[in-house]
Amino acid sequence: MMSTARWRALLVALLMLASAGAAVVGRPTRHMADQVGMPNLEAMFPKSFGTWRVDTSLPVILPSPDVQALLDKIYNQVLSRTYVNAEGQRIMLSVAYGGDQSDGTSAHRPEVCYPAQGFAITANRLTTLPIGPRQLPVRQLMSKLGPRNEPITYWVVVGGEVVTTGIGQKLAQMRYGVRGIIADGMLVRVSSIDNDMIAGHQLQARFINELAGQMSAAAVARVFGKAGS
Repeated sequence: MMSTARWRALLVALLMLASAGAAVVGRPTRHMADQVGMPNLEAMFPKSFGTWRVDTSLPVILPSPDVQALLDKIYNQVLSRTYVNAEGQRIMLSVAYGGDQSDGTSAHRPEVCYPAQGFAITANRLTTLPIGPRQLPVRQLMSKLGPRNEPITYWVVVGGEVVTTGIGQKLAQMRYGVRGIIADGMLVRVSSIDNDMIAGHQLQARFINELAGQMSAAAVARVFGKAGS
């Protein structure tokens, strides 16, 4: 039986061959963002809902110039907020939108970005969260840097499809590409400072569900993927 590592290597090789074949036929030229419009992240994500409010007591930390340059290259919009609820619990929300999900400008996943910043990923799993009538596929991580323990929940939407793996992200890009479309993409990440990974992920799941309940149907489709996709 083929090992998991060899199977992944084979699949990646097949994807590279398929991409090369697609390049011969022709590159996608129509941007989805031109057809559906770019979202306004500030307006799309409410600043308060339920017992959650944006925590204005915390200072805004700007990225270093080199990190900002990379963000500007990959994303058109980035939204970062910290919410606090009536119990004093805090959730950090980070949303990044890019109108061009091509190979060089596709969303960067936290299990890659966090280690690049010195974090260790001590847990990594796929699961689903109930969001109204749908089940949202997400990836949940546990990251650690010194005494800081940060549970993370995130997902990526390419076009209207939710993806949680690099291969899934590439396949979604290709499905749009063969139709001549350059898909847009959105990475949504919520995290919190908590030594208890399970409790942290449970709080994040509650936050995400309550957030979805306060968004318009159009915003839900954009942020959580189209139902049935």
